[in-house]
Amino acid sequence: MSAAAGLSCLVFFLLPLLAPDEMVHAWAGPSSLTDAPDPHGWRTPVDCARANELCAAEPSCSSRYRTLRQCVAGRDRNTMLANKECQAALEVLQESPLYDCHCKRGMKKELLCLQIYWSIHLGLTAGEEFYEASPYEPVTSRLSDIFRLASIVSGMDPAAAAAKSNHCLDAAKACNLNDGCKRLRSGYISVCNREVSPTEPCNRRKCQKALRQFFDRVPSEYTYRLLFCSCKDQACAERRRQTIVPHCSYEDKEPPNCLDLRSQCRLDPLCRSRLADFHTNCQASFRSPTSCPRDNYQACLGSYAGLIGLDVTPNYVDSSATSLTVSPSCSCRGSGNMEDECEKFLKDFTENPCLRNAIQAFGNGTDINFSPKSPPLPPITLPPKLEKSPSLPDNISDSNTIYDTSVITTCTSIQKSLTTALTPEQTFERANGSGGRPSFRGTLSALPFLLMKAAL
Repeated sequence: MSAAAGLSCLVFFLLPLLAPDEMVHAWAGPSSLTDAPDPHGWRTPVDCARANELCAAEPSCSSRYRTLRQCVAGRDRNTMLANKECQAALEVLQESPLYDCHCKRGMKKELLCLQIYWSIHLGLTAGEEFYEASPYEPVTSRLSDIFRLASIVSGMDPAAAAAKSNHCLDAAKACNLNDGCKRLRSGYISVCNREVSPTEPCNRRKCQKALRQFFDRVPSEYTYRLLFCSCKDQACAERRRQTIVPHCSYEDKEPPNCLDLRSQCRLDPLCRSRLADFHTNCQASFRSPTSCPRDNYQACLGSYAGLIGLDVTPNYVDSSATSLTVSPSCSCRGSGNMEDECEKFLKDFTENPCLRNAIQAFGNGTDINFSPKSPPLPPITLPPKLEKSPSLPDNISDSNTIYDTSVITTCTSIQKSLTTALTPEQTFERANGSGGRPSFRGTLSALPFLLMKAAL
């Protein structure tokens, strides 16, 4: 057996012994960017506003950034980016903190942060992509956190709330009991219902701005209950549909083409960011039980709520209590040879199992909480051949994986040598329930001997 194969076996057996932080260092090594000394925060991931400040303090970075912005701002963008000077600017900026920067939803300089993000990433893509990566930091919280807070606010547990008949009315009452929620909700209702002239029933831009302030500033335990309340009758469903005052913020006499609406949205950094965030967190994933990326309902619902008050504002298409069909106010009429792309965009709302499951989960007061399984403790005994794993959802199957029995036999012998090399203080103290973990330094001291033995 080769030394490389022996090292592979050692890594396989050593990884369960490592703590998460030790695993990162074991793989990344001392050359990792995150491990390198960096007193100025140059390599540390930061928000794009802070990254811009760091770049401005470096003459080389700041000059290249100005060059790139001029390249992207050109009328013929592809021609500008083909310029050698523009390409050189991109190469330098990919090593700067601007390349990996992100933004936080609701941060103080959110719009500035997003403008900086797109000024970099529009230069990194050859053209418009159907799906764009979200500029926002990932959402790690779960719906269960919202359920807990909502039950505290309403003074009842979720099971008791589920027994009531009109959850959308209950949500409005709960909002009125909170000063901030009541004030901002009254504000957007007033603006959206204010007639401007006999021919203009309301000021849509002011209405949408007031809606954005409501959904950005009011905690989600209130806003989600208004948007995603479950209904058993038409009266409740109509109240849910009227949450965003659709005659002003949403409805159009002649719905525009969906691709035109998307193009219009992408001209605005905020709208473009929220749409990219929606696609990142709600794009149907048929490899997960919930159909959502990372099985995170909270991220999908938050991204959906983030679209309200923008050009692609979604809403319920009717007052049906049994249907959860939502859509922006647009159609695919007049799409020509782009009809398939238009339908794909529209179906991300109207036929999206991730979004539908997330709305149902919140309305029913349920959530799926997947806790990662702990890795098996050594010693590990592997069969010479793995059985075929069960089929994945929607008939997506894993292929069989076959291991070389000679490698497994050698790995098993190395495992025994590794167990012998560890001192009693370096083994798990499971008999007395101490829950300690082995010292990795002691294990490393045995590596040279084990590698030589594996090579023989």
